[in-house]
Amino acid sequence: MTKIGFLHPGAMGISLATSAQNSGHEACWISDGRSTETRQRAEEHHLSDLQTLPLLTRTCSAIVSICPPHAAEDVAKSVAAQNFDGLYVDANAISPQRAIRIQEIVEKAGAHFVDGSVIGGPAWKPNNTWLQLSGDYAQDIATLFSKGPLETNIIGKEIGKASALKMAYAAYSKGTTALLAAILATAENFDVRNELEAQWAKYEPEFVEEAHARTKRVTAKAWRFAGEMDEIAETFAEAGLPSGFHEAAGEIYHRIADFKGATETPELEKVLTELLNIERL
Repeated sequence: MTKIGFLHPGAMGISLATSAQNSGHEACWISDGRSTETRQRAEEHHLSDLQTLPLLTRTCSAIVSICPPHAAEDVAKSVAAQNFDGLYVDANAISPQRAIRIQEIVEKAGAHFVDGSVIGGPAWKPNNTWLQLSGDYAQDIATLFSKGPLETNIIGKEIGKASALKMAYAAYSKGTTALLAAILATAENFDVRNELEAQWAKYEPEFVEEAHARTKRVTAKAWRFAGEMDEIAETFAEAGLPSGFHEAAGEIYHRIADFKGATETPELEKVLTELLNIERL
């Protein structure tokens, strides 16, 4: 049995921790500085509370970083500062360039780095969520989740490949959702949304409902997706492609970030109002 530290068990992280438990390992976390919601989640799923980062790095032989993209490097630096020398997998939605920077941070301290990325929602069902892995120690990480329901897929030894795959995938899935939201808000501003939706329906009868659903559903995670769009923009730029589309998508998500924590899916009109409310920005 391997003791695995999860930094930090949010909605996605707790599902990864559960897959590790299903595979016969002990999932650990640190309660210091975490929210009541996170504490309740960790207790419900029986994670071992090691309370502080120094204790976690001394106790666990593997650490999984699963946090908002903008925090990924800071999390890596905090672990490296403890001279952690085990397996460290960054499973965040970050650019391949950032993955390489994090590799340098943790390996300088003595750890073995694995580049990871999660495609899909929280891993509660088989064949629904994949942890993509690259690096020399990718198989060691895949073994920790062998009994699922999280699926693992090793795509090579090169650090940055797993992150690049995530960026390419999310560039479409989340980028097009931001585009749809912007289109609906623009049509609303010019009082042609009904006409636009009527035209859409002539070609794809179900598209209007899908556009509404995607725009409303994304609000709960918009605060997190904003940073992810920034990572995608950086990835596109590194590939020599224009980064402006995803920079704009990040702005769309920033505008609706205040829906974080909402207990109910907002009405479409409220989402469009937030997108058009430039004065509060």
